[in-house]
Amino acid sequence: MTHLPNTPSCSPRRLAAMAALLTLATAPASLWAQQPQQPQPHAQEPAWGLGLAVSTDRKPYRSFDHKVQPLPLVTYENRWISIMGPGVDFKLPAAGPLDLRLRSRFGFEGYEAKDSPHLAGMAERKGSLWLGAVATWHTGVVDLSAELLADASGHSKGHQLTLQAERRFQAGAFDITPRLALQRQDRKTVDYYYGVENHEARPGRAAYAGSAAMNLQAGVRVGYTLAPRQWMFVDLSTTRLGNAIKNSPLVGQSSQPAVTAGFLYRF
Repeated sequence: MTHLPNTPSCSPRRLAAMAALLTLATAPASLWAQQPQQPQPHAQEPAWGLGLAVSTDRKPYRSFDHKVQPLPLVTYENRWISIMGPGVDFKLPAAGPLDLRLRSRFGFEGYEAKDSPHLAGMAERKGSLWLGAVATWHTGVVDLSAELLADASGHSKGHQLTLQAERRFQAGAFDITPRLALQRQDRKTVDYYYGVENHEARPGRAAYAGSAAMNLQAGVRVGYTLAPRQWMFVDLSTTRLGNAIKNSPLVGQSSQPAVTAGFLYRF
């Protein structure tokens, strides 16, 4: 994954697109090789890369202004840390087939009232700093991971748990990685990003208190190795939103599709 450039003047909408891109489009250096490899988190040489990608992430808010964003990709990983877009992983000693990491990630889930006419009169919802841990079990058939993160910024004061299964297939210069993920967002998280406070209620937008939601995501990343150090990819995904999110008066769709395409040069 990648390191974000300094973007203090960017709106949450642009930052959200960045986060979606950087989360989906990047991968540890061990996944860029032409042949599958078992992760070796404490025997890995430093590796970094540069590239460019474009991404569109259709947020579920009503009449939200969606744009395709061209963005740079910068990746770095060594035996102890992995820079992953808006976050950093600190690698812990491996426990057999388990890969254990402490994780910090800045999320760009928020919005501003100007992002949609249906958000007029809503207070700004800010992105959160998420801290927690992730454990990945490399079974040899499929990689299973569990990630638990809590909002350390105090904006939503919530937490989220994500369970994911993925497998990478190699076919010559092509690599295909399908994935399936189930994410539970707690009541505080859903209420902060999709709730409507009493003073924010308007005709056609009733007050709404969110509750915990279960989101289901299916996706696939298709990569092609142009040369030993050159890799291009397309990542497609869709997230089926939980009822507590779909029922919000701010939300106008039941799913959230995303598309990312890019090129990466590995040094």
